[in-house]
Amino acid sequence: MKTASLTAALSLAIGFAVSPLMAHDFKAGGLTIDHPYSFATPPTARAGAGYMTITNNGDEADRLIDVKTDFSRNAIHESNMVSGIMKMIFQDKGVEIPAGGSVTLQPGGLHVMFMDLKAPFKDGTELSATLVFEKAGEVPVVFNVSKRNSADATDHSAHKKAE
Repeated sequence: MKTASLTAALSLAIGFAVSPLMAHDFKAGGLTIDHPYSFATPPTARAGAGYMTITNNGDEADRLIDVKTDFSRNAIHESNMVSGIMKMIFQDKGVEIPAGGSVTLQPGGLHVMFMDLKAPFKDGTELSATLVFEKAGEVPVVFNVSKRNSADATDHSAHKKAE
């Protein structure tokens, strides 16, 4: 009986210790950047995209104005259908994150465009980046890379760091 109780207590303690790591979110002031991710790219790809949800629990709006990386040139784009053609529109003023609101960067909408890639994005790796906000400043984040159309693109428990 004591062994079962000890095992249950250890399992619970390990679960609490690991769960913040599994959440995969980043915070700066009132901002929470939830689950930055990207999809694996073909070996010859020159571009990839990054996605996430940014929630502003603060009392005033902030603005995502830049994304910095060591592996690409970056811009914030929005995909829009214009006259039957999908176009990417550069967000020259960044993306406003309203006070008490959220903005989701997702496929087919707002996204971070990683251009002039030095190497493909490989499934299971992590990409270090810094999000730059007008008020919150620079926030280091990690984009987890998954296969497109994977069964569960949100489970990154087996990911390894990019080299």
